[in-house]
Formats: sequence, C-alpha cells, structure tokens
Amino acid sequence: MSGTSLDGVDAALIQFSNRTHRIVGKSFTPFEGSLRERLLAVHKPSSNELHEVALLGNELAHIYARAVRELLVETSSASTLVQAIGCHGQTIRHCPDAGYTIQLGNGAVLAELTRNVVVCDFRSRDIAAGGEGAPLVPAFHQAVFAHPSIHRVIVNIGGIANLTDLRLGAVQGFDTGPGNMLMDAWIHRHLGKSFDQDGAWARGGSCINGLLRTLLDDDFFSRTPPKSTGRELFNLAWLDQHMSGKEHPRDIQATLLELTASSIARAIQRWCTGVKEIYVCGGGAANAALMSRLATEMPGLAVATTLDLGIDPDWVEACAFAWLARQTLLLQPGNLASVTGAAGPRVLGAIYPA
Repeated sequence: MSGTSLDGVDAALIQFSNRTHRIVGKSFTPFEGSLRERLLAVHKPSSNELHEVALLGNELAHIYARAVRELLVETSSASTLVQAIGCHGQTIRHCPDAGYTIQLGNGAVLAELTRNVVVCDFRSRDIAAGGEGAPLVPAFHQAVFAHPSIHRVIVNIGGIANLTDLRLGAVQGFDTGPGNMLMDAWIHRHLGKSFDQDGAWARGGSCINGLLRTLLDDDFFSRTPPKSTGRELFNLAWLDQHMSGKEHPRDIQATLLELTASSIARAIQRWCTGVKEIYVCGGGAANAALMSRLATEMPGLAVATTLDLGIDPDWVEACAFAWLARQTLLLQPGNLASVTGAAGPRVLGAIYPA
C-alpha cells in the first residue's frame, strides 16, 4: 500500500485461514530522491504528462517489487508460498463523478519482476458499477473488526480520513475529509518537514476559529454519503484561497489539526448515532495531539487504536489490500454497495498471472 501521504510503501505478508488471519511480517520501503515531488506534479495537468505517468508507473512497480523482496527476506519466506500480491497503486486522480480513478503502478511489470500473481486496479470496477470506488477498506473492517453486539466505528486517518460504521445491520462508510494531507503539506511548506511529529507544531499554535468555520463550510462536509474525496479538492490551493495571508503559520497548523478532528467528529455524530466504541488506524493514530482532540470532540465515547483489536494502526490498510486480493482470487465481492453506492457487490481488481 502506498497512500496519499506519499512517503513510501507499506508491505504486509498475511496468512489467511477461513475467517482468521495472521500477520506473518511487515516492512516499510521509503520513497527516495525526487519521486514524491514527481508524483505530486502529475496530480495536475502538465506537458507530456502521459509519458511521465507511464514512467512513474514502471518505477513504482520496481519499488513495489523491492518491497516484496525485502519483506520475504525479513520473514524468511519463499516467494513460491505467495498466492498473490495485492497492490493498490499510487492514486494520482480520483474522479468518480467523471467515471474514472487512476492508481499508478504497472501490474504486468510487478508480476514479471516477482513471478507472483498480482491483483491491482481495485477501484475501477466499483466505479463502473456506479460507485465512488472508495473507501474500499470497510469490507475488511467488517470482516475483522465487527462485534456481534457492540456498535463500533473504525476511523482511518491517512492523507484523507474515512470511517467505517460497523452498526448492527448495514455497514456504511465514507470519506470524512482531510486527514494528515493538509497538515503534512503545510508543515512541509514552512519547515521542510514531511509531517508534524505528535502534532507538536500544532500544539504550539492557536486554532483560528473563523477560518475553521469557513473551511468546514465547504460543500463536501455537508454532502450525504456515499462520498469520497482526495487531493483534487483538499490541497494547499484550496486552503490558500480562504486565508488573508496575515495568519501565523503555526496557528494555521493548529487550525488544520482541528479541521481534521472536527470533521471526523461531526461525521460520526451525524451519521453514526448510537456508536459505543471508536478505533483509529492510519498515520493519524500516531499524532498524540490529534488523538487528544478527537477524544475531546466526542465526550463519553472510548477512543482507542486498532491495536486494541489486534492490528497495529500503521498496517491496517496493507492488510486490507491483501484481503481484497484474496477476495478477488476467490471470486468474492470486495466492495460494500452500502458504502460506495455501487449498483451491487462486485468482484474487484485486475489479475496479472505469475
């Protein structure tokens, strides 16, 4: 899994047995050199972008293959034991309203390099069926985190934040808005750092309440689910248009942290009535300031991480796409129509044989 944070590749080796799973091992392969900046650049139209996108897809395939090799070495596992590689790819466009989504990463090259079956392009079939193509992890959340009598919500805070409402009945899930994306971009602009460790920079600032209200007035937050979003909407250009330019940068960081916490809390309060437990996964779970604000925004509710449910919050998404690849090989649906708005359950993904 390589997500909107654009920091590298999470790889997880998962052993499945009926309804149970075991994480055999996990590893992280960072993006190096100018790759992050090149990936950011192709989020917008540019000259000769098709050529650059093709080159980046091939380059990512090589990085994914290296991540697989390193993981197999670390776990002393033979590649012949691997039934499939589930590869999400790097999203550079997510436009379900226009009928498409683009995740870079050449599945044919990855299969050739690893000599393993590769399952990729998970989102396109759901969009073809009229869905948002995202979020897809709620089906995995339902499979591994649902409780027969306790109403839980799983909140994934990556670049974009999304939630899975594991109510006792129909599961729902949707993107709530920005997760770490704006905070990461803002601290990179001003301090050159890739993220705000523990939210320390944000803690030293003060939330600008008027700006926060303006940001929360964006139409996305009031839209009825199913809904999904990405860097196409929530980016620094979107933020800049709402600022006067006189704000202190640290106060903006504090405001962006509050934006993430408030938008998640509001979504839960509006759409997940009756919830008893909230579990957080993704990079945001490591942001102590953000976790504290989430708990404050939702008094009376237990807010913990998915580690309490058996999976380290950093590795839930990588595990999810291993599970989705298994669903594909078993010809079982990987989406939840109640989450994405698709016409019905669909087998997701394109398969590249070994």
